[in-house]
Amino acid sequence: QERLVESGGGSVQAGGSLRLSCIVSGLTLPNVCQGWFRAPPGKDREGVAVIDDNGHIKYADSVRGRFSIGKDNDKDDLYLLMNSLKPEDTAMYYCGASYGYCRGDYVLMPAWYNYWGQGTQVTVSS
Repeated sequence: QERLVESGGGSVQAGGSLRLSCIVSGLTLPNVCQGWFRAPPGKDREGVAVIDDNGHIKYADSVRGRFSIGKDNDKDDLYLLMNSLKPEDTAMYYCGASYGYCRGDYVLMPAWYNYWGQGTQVTVSS
């Protein structure tokens, strides 16, 4: 059974850093696009960054240059390193996955993803 479990959220001041982790099990790799999504307070879920095992990576414009997505060596687990955090990064962050490669324009759209974790809260204060 597919399972994704996030951890690493917390409260930080603007300019700080956090590293989110997602433990993944039950997916048949490598034909999987995995990524991070977030739901700011009162807003819809949006794509942050995605990655597949062919090296395709895509970032949302709002985080490019500040966030870095990657996979732990020899594991299916995912991480998101977030630097220079801003108050507008405050959100519930989710790990998502879908079979397929991260190549199309749609890969940052949450509707394309089938598997989700429960989320981890990130709060950035000014």
